[in-house]
Amino acid sequence: MPVARFTPHLHRYFPTLPREGLRVEGTTVREVLTKIEERFEGISDYIVDEAGAVRKHVNVFVGTELIRDRAALSDPVSDASEVYFFQALSGG
Repeated sequence: MPVARFTPHLHRYFPTLPREGLRVEGTTVREVLTKIEERFEGISDYIVDEAGAVRKHVNVFVGTELIRDRAALSDPVSDASEVYFFQALSGG
């Protein structure tokens, strides 16, 4: 199963999110995110907008590759994939 990994910022809002990553089923980034949302209700609101597209200040990688489909999240993942969800933080 793919492993999903998150920035420390999301652990702040979801403290039971495993720091070592979360194994979930899925063959696309969308399926992985859907499975994560089933276990951590509300987490997808930090990652995708109302239309389901990746938010402007979020990047999603499968391994070392930035996903190409920010709208439908159709990029494929395999059982050996690591999917990284990064939020850019700003302020000063």
